[in-house]
Amino acid sequence: MCIGVPMRVLSAWDEVAECEGRGQRQQIDLQLVGAQPVGAWVLAFQGSAVRVLSAEEAAQTTAALDALDAVLAGEVNVDAHFADLVGREPQLPDHLKGPRS
Repeated sequence: MCIGVPMRVLSAWDEVAECEGRGQRQQIDLQLVGAQPVGAWVLAFQGSAVRVLSAEEAAQTTAALDALDAVLAGEVNVDAHFADLVGREPQLPDHLKGPRS
């Protein structure tokens, strides 16, 4: 399974950043997203930042990964990990909605 992980930039130099996320620290290549300030969130995949994230997107993605960990550990109720979705109808993001008439 290929999953990106939200990581927060702790320090950066040239096109590399020391990042931390989900209990791990690693050097992340920033060439795909450009230089990022300390405190920025990036979606890291195989040692490279592939996208800059807002703090909210990072929190939601981390919660989804926590839910995946919970399911793999045998939990069946993962609603707590999706507080932003519980109690409302799912909605497509604008870029997936069809043309408007």
